[in-house]
Amino acid sequence: MVEPIRWGILATGGIASTFVEDLALLDDCRVTAVASRSAERAAAFAKKHDIPQAWESVQALAADDEVDIVYVATPHSHHYLPTLQLLEAGKHVLCEKAFAYNAAQARTMFDVAREHQRFLMEAMWTRCNPAIREMRRAIKEGMIGEVVSVNGNFSFASDLPASHRLRNIELAGGALLDLGVYPITLAHLVLGKPDSIEAHSVMDTTGVDAQTALTLKYPNAIVQLSCSYRGGPANEVTIAGTLGRIELRDYAYRPSGYTLVRYDEAPREFEAPYVGHGYVHEALEVHRALRQGRLESTLVPPQSTVEVMEIMDEARAQIGLRYPGETHPK
Repeated sequence: MVEPIRWGILATGGIASTFVEDLALLDDCRVTAVASRSAERAAAFAKKHDIPQAWESVQALAADDEVDIVYVATPHSHHYLPTLQLLEAGKHVLCEKAFAYNAAQARTMFDVAREHQRFLMEAMWTRCNPAIREMRRAIKEGMIGEVVSVNGNFSFASDLPASHRLRNIELAGGALLDLGVYPITLAHLVLGKPDSIEAHSVMDTTGVDAQTALTLKYPNAIVQLSCSYRGGPANEVTIAGTLGRIELRDYAYRPSGYTLVRYDEAPREFEAPYVGHGYVHEALEVHRALRQGRLESTLVPPQSTVEVMEIMDEARAQIGLRYPGETHPK
């Protein structure tokens, strides 16, 4: 019988709860502990999800011998230091996006993981999604020819209070890091690192970007992306090539299929449903790596995480957005 992989959960918000629900669909793992700065919230989360142990600090979770890997589901502003603490304590880590404040922090996080021989991966579910993986295979096989453009958007209309993490500059809020990371990731998945970046934003009264548009220039392609929490176009992505295009519609960053349009041919629909809420697939990637003794993911490699952070770093430099707690490791 295979020994279960024992998960710890850092934070008790909605995404942490949804992730735990998806872990329950796997038969080779157990959630053994949860931690929060609030003992009450940790206890309530543990009771809701039948988790044996509730802690009220990162340090206590890091010291728990019944935990193999920790899912870090805190706001962006609280990814860097907790991840370092967990890695240094010998835990493997799956850290939510946006991975850190900036690429410099991301590099340090991966360096520390390598130093301590621990697994570390960004929780970018899009790269692990079955339809995205099938789409990527189709592109590599030349189904749409040479990619010439990517057009993508992730927006919604909201009436969030200024204290909400999305609008809170103290929590590294803003549309770019929270929403824009998805279309940027898809563009990077297809084309890699761009030659140049141009960014424009409409800023919120709280100091973060409420709406951002990006143009990424490649040697033979142009990418146009947008993100917003003040309304916007449909949340769709189109990847166009010299022979055709692929369309990802509805919630394009967790698709259950895609449309292939070869020029002068009828559109073809391809289905590749995800399991649970969609987080199952990133958990499976973690399990595969740990059971194979790998310290890096092949679906979400460190280099891709760092390069996406570099794109967002440049965009933030152009729109003048810097977070109060932002630090650059020495």
